[in-house]
Parts: sequence; C-alpha cells; structure tokens
Amino acid sequence: MDKVKYKAVDAYFQNVPPHALERMNTIRQALKTIAPLAQEVISYNMPALKYHGILVYYAAYEKHIGFYAIPSAHKAFSKELSNYKTGKGSVQFPNDQPLPLDLIKRMTAYRYKEKQDELAS
Repeated sequence: MDKVKYKAVDAYFQNVPPHALERMNTIRQALKTIAPLAQEVISYNMPALKYHGILVYYAAYEKHIGFYAIPSAHKAFSKELSNYKTGKGSVQFPNDQPLPLDLIKRMTAYRYKEKQDELAS
C-alpha cells in the first residue's frame, strides 16, 4: 500500500489493493462480530480494534495479510501459527493461500477476553 497517512479505517480500505480487498473485508466483519464493544481505529497506519487498548491490528500487503495479535495471543496460538511466517507478535497470511478465518477469530476472541479479564480484576 502507498505511504498515505490514514485517519480512518474506511479511508484505509479505499486504498486496499483489489486482490486483497475481499480478504480484508472478511477479517473486518469477523472482528466486529467477535469484539462487538471494540472500536475500529487506525494505529501505526493500520486498521486496529481497540477495547481498553489495542486488541489486534491487520493490514494488506502485496503478498500477504499481516495480522498482529500482540505477543500474548501469538504465544497462545504458536502451534497453529507454525506454518506461517511470524514475528514476536505478528503473522503473515499469504494471499495465495486460504485465509485462516477461524484462527483469526479465535485469536481476536482470546485478546478480547484477555482485556475483559483485566477490567474485571
């Protein structure tokens, strides 16, 4: 994606490359369902879900979708993420492979519950 400084998630989505738009929209809708009290924001120039702090970030790239579930969820799902290129709190889902939507949903739900538990304690 280009070097535009985004101020809103809708503006980001207007610039998502056509080959990644359906995947990004699928993620966006799933995240809204999983974390209904969370707010969509732009953080680090990427779409993110915020609920008493950032839950997850996601972004479109030429060859992959980047998903950033913060190190805690990344660690909790490390076995399932082992087939993907990963970093400390990031994973790349290649655009030429099926989108692991169930995994994305479970990672987001994990982060959402983590935040809810923090608030309850």
